[in-house]
Amino acid sequence: MKSIFDKVSFDCSKNVTRSYSTSFSSAVKMLSPRIRQDIYNIYGFVRFADEIVDTFHNYNKEELFDLFEKDLNNALRDKISLNPVLNSFQHTANQYNIPKELIDAFMKSMKQDLVKKEYSSLAEYNEYIYGSADVVGLMCLKVFVNNDDARYEELKGPAMRLGSAFQKINFLRDIKADTEELGRSYFPSLNLNEITDDIKQQIVQEIEADLAEGYRGILMLPVEAKFGVYTAYAYYKKLLKKLKATPSPEIKTRRIRVPNYQKFGLLAQCYLNYRFNFI
Repeated sequence: MKSIFDKVSFDCSKNVTRSYSTSFSSAVKMLSPRIRQDIYNIYGFVRFADEIVDTFHNYNKEELFDLFEKDLNNALRDKISLNPVLNSFQHTANQYNIPKELIDAFMKSMKQDLVKKEYSSLAEYNEYIYGSADVVGLMCLKVFVNNDDARYEELKGPAMRLGSAFQKINFLRDIKADTEELGRSYFPSLNLNEITDDIKQQIVQEIEADLAEGYRGILMLPVEAKFGVYTAYAYYKKLLKKLKATPSPEIKTRRIRVPNYQKFGLLAQCYLNYRFNFI
């Protein structure tokens, strides 16, 4: 029965989320059970695409990515795939009418990571962030609003800004690994050795503006999604605060993290804020 295969596929996407990101997995648990699995399905898809370009160094990445993209398009068309992660994703994409242009934009940015090492202009930087992060937020938003097109359009802008904020925080946190291990520089015309406290502050201010607009959207989200998205927002805001307080020479030499004990305290505070209608 296909229902058994679908359950196995859903379990696979859930395990991918739990294995690759404990922080995101914790935030997903705060979503309503009605939408939780669909967010696992989206994450599994974007995670696997990202892994191909970032970690499979001993394999032909271009060949693997082309095969993955072909299987993706077939899955969306045929509404089934023998790749469990793609089978899960096509289920969510078709159920919530996720626009193909969002999926294509994501795949375009991932493909860029195979060949492009430096983003020399603001236009290139923004296009990459749109494809790698903004559209993922929009895919999730399609699930959150349950095919309510009017609400989707209302929340589209804040969802994109929140996705941008999360991605830029990742860039800042991972700048050492991106530069030294992958040879990439995402911030326009800026390499690892050029980051000073003043430049870092400019980046932080840009992210803070994105987070503020994203938070405005969180306040308008359906109740099924609000607590989970707010939890993710609070985690990234905490991480940004730590990055802001860390001298730039230290960011160049190590990956800044939020310790588990702080994550647990953050989760408790998020629950209290939500429970007493502070958000």
